[in-house]
Amino acid sequence: MAPKDSSDGTKNRKPEKKDEYLSEEDMALKEQLELYVKMVQDSDPKLQKDALERLRQETRTVTSSLTSSRRVLKFLRPHYRVLQAYYGVIEDSSLQKLLADILSVLALTMSPEGEHESLKYRLLGSEGDIVLWGHEYIRILAAEIGQECQRLVNNGDLIDNDLLKLVEQIVVFYMKQNAEHEAIDLIMEAEDYDKLVEHVDNMNYKRACLYLTSLAKYHQETSLILDFAYRIYMNFEDFHRALQIALYLDEMQYVKEVFTSCNDLLKKQQFCYILARHGVTFELDDEMCEEDEEMESLQQIINNAKLREGFLTLARDIEVMEPKSPEDIYKSHLLDARAGDRKIVDSGRENLAVTFVNAFVNAGFGQDKLMIGPLEASSVGSTTSWVLENKEHGQASATASLGMILLWDVDYGLAQIDKYIHSTNTHIIAGALLGVGILNCRVNKNCYLLADYVHNKESSIRIGAIMGLGIANAGSQDKEISIILNSILEDSKESLDVIAFSAVSLGLVYLGSCSEYFAETISLTLKKRNASDLGEPLFCLLPLGLGLLYLGKQDNVNARATTLLETFNEKIGKYCYMTLISCAYAGTGDALKVQKFLHACEHLKNGEKYQGPAVLGIAMVAMAEELGLEMAIRSLEHLLQYGNHNIRTAVPLALGLLCISNPKVKVIDTLRRLSQDRDREVAMTAIIALGLIGAGTNNAKIAGCLRNLSTFYDTFPSLLFCVRCGLLKVLSILEKAC
Repeated sequence: MAPKDSSDGTKNRKPEKKDEYLSEEDMALKEQLELYVKMVQDSDPKLQKDALERLRQETRTVTSSLTSSRRVLKFLRPHYRVLQAYYGVIEDSSLQKLLADILSVLALTMSPEGEHESLKYRLLGSEGDIVLWGHEYIRILAAEIGQECQRLVNNGDLIDNDLLKLVEQIVVFYMKQNAEHEAIDLIMEAEDYDKLVEHVDNMNYKRACLYLTSLAKYHQETSLILDFAYRIYMNFEDFHRALQIALYLDEMQYVKEVFTSCNDLLKKQQFCYILARHGVTFELDDEMCEEDEEMESLQQIINNAKLREGFLTLARDIEVMEPKSPEDIYKSHLLDARAGDRKIVDSGRENLAVTFVNAFVNAGFGQDKLMIGPLEASSVGSTTSWVLENKEHGQASATASLGMILLWDVDYGLAQIDKYIHSTNTHIIAGALLGVGILNCRVNKNCYLLADYVHNKESSIRIGAIMGLGIANAGSQDKEISIILNSILEDSKESLDVIAFSAVSLGLVYLGSCSEYFAETISLTLKKRNASDLGEPLFCLLPLGLGLLYLGKQDNVNARATTLLETFNEKIGKYCYMTLISCAYAGTGDALKVQKFLHACEHLKNGEKYQGPAVLGIAMVAMAEELGLEMAIRSLEHLLQYGNHNIRTAVPLALGLLCISNPKVKVIDTLRRLSQDRDREVAMTAIIALGLIGAGTNNAKIAGCLRNLSTFYDTFPSLLFCVRCGLLKVLSILEKAC
């Protein structure tokens, strides 16, 4: 049957049928709203005002009830343009404001994208508390305010005061509704930070500051945001959190303010322990602490004078004071039977591994079964015999291990090491000097004993003294030591090994100081080197020493890094640039820097030396927070797929840095696979990384993996040495106890 002709109008009636589905209540509401719209356009001002008041009352229900909002908006939508056109006709300003209130609500669904008509009519509307219009209205209005503020800021215009008044009303509302994150986002977009400090209270300041500190990791104005978090904590006398932010900002004036603002002795002791844990060199004065005895006791805490005492107390409490032997770590009886018949290929390296294992597993306890022996049965003979069983550098390592075993026990430790300083063997003297430096690490006692050996004729003794000075005085910015080290760097006749270790030591002493004078000294030393020097392992220590000067200082390194990149040999310049940026942004989580490092790791046919520091830089920057850490792990796994030799060698170490003492199952599986890679260098770095991620955790999975690898590599001395060093890190108590 042929369809009917459309001329009778049957197909054009569909739009008229929509009213048939309305209930009686909805129909009555629709007619009533339409009547109000007609009354608004009446010539009688009283009738207009009455209609506008009624419409405003109806539109307020839009944001208070979801059911009514759908109906009211639905019925008023066709009249939006009519009311909008009539707004320009009304001459009475009070009626204009009433109509603007209504149009502001209707614009929630009718405004074209980007026009911000809801905000426009809100500013033209009546003054008063906008909270009466409900949460949904405020939420959309806040979004439009944020977009408008960004537009004004990008154009270089000032934000209007009326707009800032709206921001303040919304911030107050959000704070009362426990939506601190919404309030902070709006304040950030309006760049009116002072309002945040004004409107937080004792109930919500912790949540507000937690959001601020989390936000700072992803914002360009990190210092500014953290500065406001510090002010809020100080306003509510949450001093220990304020101190943590002050240390992150590296503002010693803020640290002093925390001490002067607090009158509680126990809290001040807590502050001192925090400073000691951060390795900060800080001197108290009369303003921060009035009583001399009190000041002395607090200064001892900052100087870590009681660090050994606290460590041993913890060790006794968890019952780990019993010294362990290397065999307790190796557990050879658990290995394959064929491992017992293994022929020792390199006894020197075997003994060196035993020395390292013994030093780390007994670090800080003051007793062991190899070098010193138990306290009740200590004898000089057993100590000397093990040192003499080693050769050359092995003797230096064995002697230096005393510094690790006697860590922080300065008085007793110096007496034990002193007899080796007067030895006739240069390697033993060098090890003893290095041991003195390790012994004094973090104790903040000026160790000038080593300065007498810096200009010795033997290079090994000089290197031991130089590194000992750097380790013992790390972060102290001691001028006398800097003069000694700087004179070595300025001497063009010095050998590369002495210069390299001097640069690292100087970087340790002036850690994070941004000293332009010493940076220039190291830069001039680097400038004298050729591209061929990149093949020298010790050359890499020169850029590292320079990077330590800018550790954690972020933008302060830009000028120096750019200068090196532009003025140095291209290969050396890029290597130095990557090293400096890695150190300066370490622990910041800066996504832009991670992207730059990934860009530097692009596939090249031959590969470049600077790609190694770039890979490590990804880990150093991203280790700050969990999300960045997970993303960095994914990126590093991708680099393993297409990276050249330099990149693949560095990736396992980067994974180890990302997850130190944090044995993630996924990372363990990746490193276990790489530990048996065909490329021996990749396998070696993977083994070391396994030790890093399991450091101090006593993780059974990693320990079992390393023991199996010791059987697998029983004929490869270098790899076996790395396996044993990795195993000692996993089972070492010190990392976890500290």
